[in-house]
Amino acid sequence: MKYRYYLFDFDGTIADTGEGIRKSVMYSAEKLGYAVPDVEVLNRFIGPPLHDSYKRYFGMTDDQAEHAITVYRERYIDIGLYESCLYPGIPALLKALRAREAYVALASAKPQMMLERLTKYFGIDGYLDAISGTGLHRHDADKQDLLMAALPEGAKAEEACMVGDRCFDIEAAKALGMHAVGADYGYSLPGELADSGADEVYAASPDMVAALLEGDVPRGMFITLEGSDGCGKSTQIARLKDWLERRGYEVVLTREPGGCPISERIREVILSLDSKGMSAECEALLYAASRAEHVREVVEPALKSGKIVICDRFLDSSIAYQAYGRELGEDLIRQINAPAVGNLTPDVTLLLQVDRARARARMASGAPLDRLEIEREDFFERVARGFDAVRSADPERVHLIDASRSIEEVFRDVRSVVGEALNN
Repeated sequence: MKYRYYLFDFDGTIADTGEGIRKSVMYSAEKLGYAVPDVEVLNRFIGPPLHDSYKRYFGMTDDQAEHAITVYRERYIDIGLYESCLYPGIPALLKALRAREAYVALASAKPQMMLERLTKYFGIDGYLDAISGTGLHRHDADKQDLLMAALPEGAKAEEACMVGDRCFDIEAAKALGMHAVGADYGYSLPGELADSGADEVYAASPDMVAALLEGDVPRGMFITLEGSDGCGKSTQIARLKDWLERRGYEVVLTREPGGCPISERIREVILSLDSKGMSAECEALLYAASRAEHVREVVEPALKSGKIVICDRFLDSSIAYQAYGRELGEDLIRQINAPAVGNLTPDVTLLLQVDRARARARMASGAPLDRLEIEREDFFERVARGFDAVRSADPERVHLIDASRSIEEVFRDVRSVVGEALNN
């Protein structure tokens, strides 16, 4: 690694905390009878000590600013704190730095208690060696002091790299002899970071991540969702995508059959009611052909660039539907799919299970049924046995989730499984 120590600001560098801060400042202004500032002024509250910002932008005295902060925190601690999201690539960066035995820490004017809550909430606390924040009622935070407090005893400043989005981050780092990287995707003014002496400035977090990792971006994660039609995969996939993106992961959402132009055309042939009478062998080969194009055009490129791929169905569905449902046998299905998947296996698979009566009811209230969805009940009984066999063969990868419960209850389990996989 180029540096032994990596220090990061939080607001505007690790996380976009703007929404919660802006809304909480607005809340305090309205409650105290002040005119609500415009967005440009509200954004100036992101990063510096609140005490200084209230005095500067509202013309408050020290006592008035302290009271305003108390009112601000009425909303911020329980609500505004969580109206935030990590910037893309941040979790992968922190994890990769730690894996390479670099020292990683936060140095922020944000209260220590809030930093600890947020890092735990976003699941990045395990990637940090130290968190250097302020006391809840301390308003005179000095960035140089915070940076020095973040370093271990005996560390040399010239072996450290500091990343921040405001001039005081850069100026403090340079004054201590650290390498300073500007996060221009945060809340800096035009030219602020370069004018402050930043050694490098990056307009997007993925560019900053690639630079700090010297182009060696870790491979992403492949997540698949499986289950019979009507099990609720689409709903959970949408929620999972949003949850991951708020935690700083770049997500590619795709499906099988389909996911790219040629594979989508094959999907139309497979699922169309006009294809009634198609042989089981033809169907299985079409699925494999669609998968081959999908893997090469979508899945592999996204994984190589460090993204998380969430796929609605993959090879496990071919095992369940064609090997068991169509009774073609697992050996044949794996054989014809070998050129399509190569060595690619999902990192984690969520198998949503729901009884057939409930699945049928859900399907009846949705879009018109396709060629597979109108199959007889004995077909779906065999499919269910196929998914049981898939799970039994690979229980560490395939996680069974009871999808008969409420959407939120199901998502709680989805989130738990994926969160554990990311941490491991």
